[in-house]
Amino acid sequence: MNLDTLKQIVKIAKDEGVAELKVDAKDFKVEVRFSTGAVAPVVHHSAPVPHALQPQASAQPLQAPKAAAPEAGLHVIKSPFVGTFYAAPGPGKPNYSKVGDKVKAGQALCVLEAMKIMNEIDSDINGEIVEICVDNESLVEFGQALFKIKPN
Repeated sequence: MNLDTLKQIVKIAKDEGVAELKVDAKDFKVEVRFSTGAVAPVVHHSAPVPHALQPQASAQPLQAPKAAAPEAGLHVIKSPFVGTFYAAPGPGKPNYSKVGDKVKAGQALCVLEAMKIMNEIDSDINGEIVEICVDNESLVEFGQALFKIKPN
C-alpha cells in the first residue's frame, strides 16, 4: 500500500465520522484514531515497507471547526460526530422537539445519521429549548452547535 492509498482511506474514514480505523495488510498494520478534528496516526511495521508512511513535513494539521461563542446563560448541545441531522424519528412523524419545549436530561432531541446508523442525541440538562441551530436533513460537523437550551 502506498502513501496516497493510505491518505484516501484516512480521508474517507474521517469524512464518514469514523472514530477509529485499523488496516491490516500482509507487510504492515496501521491504526488511526480521530479526536476533536485532529488525526493521530499510529503505524506498526512487521516487515520492511517500500514507501515511508510518515506524514510529510509540509502537511497542514487538521483543525477543529470553530464553534460560535455560547450566549450568556445558555447551554449548547453540540454534535458528537459528523452526520446528517434529522428533527423527527422518521418521515411523516412529529419532531422530537421545537423551540419553547421543556426538556429533561436524557430526553431525545434529534437523530444524527452516520454511515446509515441512526443515533439519538439526548439532552444532558433540564431546560427550555431557545434555538435549534440546524435545519432538518442538513449535514453537521463534529462540535457544531445543534441546540441552545436555557437551563432550569
